[in-house]
Amino acid sequence: MNDKADDPGLSTSDDYNPMHAPRYTDIATFMRAPLQRDPTGLDIALSGVPFDSAVTHRPGARHGPREIRNMSSFMRSIHHVTRVNPYELCRVADVGDAIIKHGFHLEKSLDDITEFFERIHGAGAAPLSAGGDHSITLPIFRAIAADRPIGMVHVDAHTDTWDEFLGSKFTHGAPFRRAVEEGLLDPKRAVQIGIRGAQNTEEGWGFSIENGMRVIFMEEFTKMGVEAVIAEARRVVGDGPTYISFDVDGLDPVYAPGTGTPEVGGITTIEAQALLRGLRGLELVGGDVVEVAPPLDPSGNTALVGATMMYEILCTLAEAVARRKKA
Repeated sequence: MNDKADDPGLSTSDDYNPMHAPRYTDIATFMRAPLQRDPTGLDIALSGVPFDSAVTHRPGARHGPREIRNMSSFMRSIHHVTRVNPYELCRVADVGDAIIKHGFHLEKSLDDITEFFERIHGAGAAPLSAGGDHSITLPIFRAIAADRPIGMVHVDAHTDTWDEFLGSKFTHGAPFRRAVEEGLLDPKRAVQIGIRGAQNTEEGWGFSIENGMRVIFMEEFTKMGVEAVIAEARRVVGDGPTYISFDVDGLDPVYAPGTGTPEVGGITTIEAQALLRGLRGLELVGGDVVEVAPPLDPSGNTALVGATMMYEILCTLAEAVARRKKA
């Protein structure tokens, strides 16, 4: 029997393709991509950031990267709608997890994360990451937006522009306030989608709106419809460098119960997929999926949802990176 001819995924030769192997085999990496610790030569670096020391309520997102990797074995190569195969367009690999050397010191932990992403950015690779809580996006911005502010498409139930909680300015509720203050995020090129839920203060909503962010509350999202929201997001971010940050609590908790701060009345998974696909053609420079907390969802479905959204971003990001390579 010729194993290679029957199933290239089961071949023992050098051209072994894990994409064609049974989903339950081999080392778990994001999307079954190769494991390559050194980002040199990559176009897109997939990574995990197992950190949740900045949560304000329920922990668990530190376990997100491992479970998203596991569930991402369900992903395949070719997108069924766009027909994009990101692995044909770009050199994609899993570069492992950010090494956090100061896990009991919040600000130093964020510095550790920045250092990890500076390596990726310095190698010329676009980062696509799985968190971790939403505080991880700030150090990613510090690495990739140090030379110019970037725009952002932000899917979330919360604006994450609050100032201080229990004496800290670096919680998962504050990354985009800090990013604006540090000149990393252009608020006039930022759109926040799916915002909802009662708050004890209007501080976060006020900061976003007063600084020029386009805040689409969930009620407006429902009234507008996905296609109009896509058009508005594209209008806001324009042609400049743009980052996608996807918090799974932007989804209704019936789809993603395993998250620290769920808010009822959110986006459906099919709406989220359509939204991410609608960002094709933007000048994307990276993305993340955050706040997947597997201990809060024994079914594993939230991690599967997180992996699926990460794949959607990967396909769109790969097209953007490929365009830049050709330019």
